[in-house]
Amino acid sequence: MRPDILNPLFAETDSLDGVGPKLKKPLARLHIDHLRDLAYHLPDRFVTRRAVADLDDAGEGEQIVIALTPTEHRAARNPGRGPYRVLAQDAKGNICALTYFGRASYTAKKTLPVGEKRWVAGRLDRFGDMLQIVHPDHIAKDSSELSANLVEPVYRLAEGLTQPRMAGMVAQALDAAPELPEWIEPGVLDKQQWPAWRDALVLAHKGENAKARDRLAYDELFANALALMLVRQSNRRRRGQSLQGDGHLRNKLQLPFPLTGAQQRSIHEITGDMAQESPMLRLLQGDVGAGKTVVALEAMLAAVEAGAQAALLAPTEILARQHFETLRSLAKPTGVEIALLTGRDKGRARESILMGLVDGSIQIVVGTHAIFQDAVNYRNLGLVVIDEQHRFGVSQRLMLTNKGKLTPHTLSMTATPIPRTLVLAQYGEMDVSRLDELPPGRQPIDTRVISAGRLEDVVAGVERHLTTGQQAYWVCPMVRDNEQDDIAAAEARYAALKHRFGDDVVLVHGQLSPELKDAAMQRFASGDAKLLVATTVIEVGVDVPNSTLMVIEQAERFGLAQLHQLRGRVGRGSEKSTCLLLRGEELSETGRKRLALMRETQDGFLLAEEDLTLRGGGELLGTRQSGDEAFNIATMEQITRLLPMANDDAKLLIERDGGLDSERGQAARILLYLLERDWGVQTLRSG
Repeated sequence: MRPDILNPLFAETDSLDGVGPKLKKPLARLHIDHLRDLAYHLPDRFVTRRAVADLDDAGEGEQIVIALTPTEHRAARNPGRGPYRVLAQDAKGNICALTYFGRASYTAKKTLPVGEKRWVAGRLDRFGDMLQIVHPDHIAKDSSELSANLVEPVYRLAEGLTQPRMAGMVAQALDAAPELPEWIEPGVLDKQQWPAWRDALVLAHKGENAKARDRLAYDELFANALALMLVRQSNRRRRGQSLQGDGHLRNKLQLPFPLTGAQQRSIHEITGDMAQESPMLRLLQGDVGAGKTVVALEAMLAAVEAGAQAALLAPTEILARQHFETLRSLAKPTGVEIALLTGRDKGRARESILMGLVDGSIQIVVGTHAIFQDAVNYRNLGLVVIDEQHRFGVSQRLMLTNKGKLTPHTLSMTATPIPRTLVLAQYGEMDVSRLDELPPGRQPIDTRVISAGRLEDVVAGVERHLTTGQQAYWVCPMVRDNEQDDIAAAEARYAALKHRFGDDVVLVHGQLSPELKDAAMQRFASGDAKLLVATTVIEVGVDVPNSTLMVIEQAERFGLAQLHQLRGRVGRGSEKSTCLLLRGEELSETGRKRLALMRETQDGFLLAEEDLTLRGGGELLGTRQSGDEAFNIATMEQITRLLPMANDDAKLLIERDGGLDSERGQAARILLYLLERDWGVQTLRSG
């Protein structure tokens, strides 16, 4: 139950003055639904202005506040096509043009009457021989109205919002914010000299304030660390079942390759956990092609040997079907019954699977979230395997454990290599196994960077490649062309390539219906189609060994980890594979370094560390992590610097300061609800 003290912050945005349905929609596009979201919608940057007495005292390109008196209004010869200028003079008689375009000229006529002095805020530039301010930020009759705007926040906006409107809504949200009790350990607070929570929030909106920003980032990291520790603590108290397989099924496996040392080590760690009554919470981290599926199969067979069932959850239907086919093929010698269950399964087929899960005749089930719907019941679910688990939040993952009579063991897997500094931030409730070796015989992928200006040469190369009987991927960043951007679109590229190669080309992207997606993937997997044009929907899971060429268009727009995941779709067979990274003409220094690293190494863990270094701040590993673990406030630099301290503080609260029942613990409970990490509280109760 959310503490009452937070109710004002969780009021909806339309409770604010001046906010109705028209404004609520653009706010929702920014994921701003409550006053709390507005209070935490921190400025991207600040505009710092200087008040000047006259234009001689101002520099070109400088943000200024100055008193000007309009002397003349000049409309364009062709109204609506040219600029509307208001000539104005300063105290010395220097002339400056206040320039407007489009509908803004109507505002100028009202707010800048000839002969009446106005205070103007904006950026001073030069056009030809004349100084000008284009679209002044503020115009006021009195200097006092602008004195508070010498440092002004600049917020991220959506269409339909303006900076003044956003600033006004944020101010209302901050006024509604209550004083909250302190949850940070007093010694940490004194050493860092951080302001109180509410003061930090207000200061972060007023100007560049490192201590306020650090305090708010620390709160987020502390809340996350505490919630994960509570999950772990709750899990230790839950009653699970000891699953000790005797090996009779695993010994029947006829794998096409020997297990690597990393696979053997991980299997030993996982089966060791499963043999305990305390439910396993383990993360299997594996680079592209490191063999996570085989490790998961060994764990599932161990569960079946011990008389239990296993379920594998995949985030997409494509990936679920891929896993089903792979597991069914590998496990064929064992005779274990494996079923596929997705949201598309209806009628008798679905009923047959549900009955098989209840009576235990189906020992392993693979599927999407459908395998954990209310109507799905198990005879004895002992192990849950979650693939690409970063696509599921902690709270979602915890819901899955309710399907067993006793709490099932949980093995989460991710193919995204994560820097060691961030593993604790995302998976603090889990033990970690790491596959850092590739199976023997895997050939390195020849990675080349090519200018987009050589597109015709690349298409000709794809044509030569397809004539050899091998297949290829062509990846684009977007589904449809955006009028305000030049990002290549999968649909447009598909149309162009289909014109050249005919029915040998298929298209897959996230906006296609599941039926069309599956049909296209089936044609490609069977070899009936030779070229697959796709968005990043193929980033994980798609396994077609005959596809040995990958073209990634506008590669500089992807993060390193995502490029590495995409490249991992080739090089899965015995033939030599190639990855072509098409780059735009204008490359940033970061983009140049990123592509150079892709050429130099195929070590996903090294690339993840380098991605962290190159990005500094921004989104985790090139793609926003979904689920409850996303950090909205803390930057990469803050995560690296403050996380160890936040983890120590959370541990102190639990082990020394009485947990959530103490005075500081009660304050920390408020924080968990404030930052929506209350799943930590819920799991403590259910445990």
